Amino acid sequence: MHNSLGERFQTFFLSLWAGGQLTVGYLVAPVLFASLPDDRALAGMLAGKMFSIIAWVGLVLALVLVVVYYLQQKSKSFAQWRFWSLAGLFVLSIVSLFVLQPMMAELKAQGIVAGSEIAKQFGKLHGISSGLYLLGSLLLASLVLAGLKTQAKTPRKRTTVGDRV
Repeated sequence: MHNSLGERFQTFFLSLWAGGQLTVGYLVAPVLFASLPDDRALAGMLAGKMFSIIAWVGLVLALVLVVVYYLQQKSKSFAQWRFWSLAGLFVLSIVSLFVLQPMMAELKAQGIVAGSEIAKQFGKLHGISSGLYLLGSLLLASLVLAGLKTQAKTPRKRTTVGDRV
């Protein structure tokens, strides 16, 4: 799979996904809360929508990339760290979309009052969500860097005028 079209495809889409995830989680969300200090509910709603969008992007891309990666493997071995990283990212996306986000939305709908039991529960879920988001970001970054490193190591075949005929 050295420098194949499939590997370039994977690196390209992983780069887009990683860039989106890093931008939403570590740039846009903090800027929203800093820019809207008097309306944390609005900042939270907007950030939540963006986290949901990037989770859906991740879910789709992880599924596609797992299938592409599996199909490209001659040995069909599941022992590859890339496969397991992609599968882990798929699971993280599922947990975010279908477990954590709905639970957090339900708590928000009940009304979060500082110091209340609901606020404590929301804080715990938010902490878990943030930790899983960081894990996903690190997995994405490692996959992108590994793909770029592999592509940089693979020598390109030089063509000469005689090769083009």
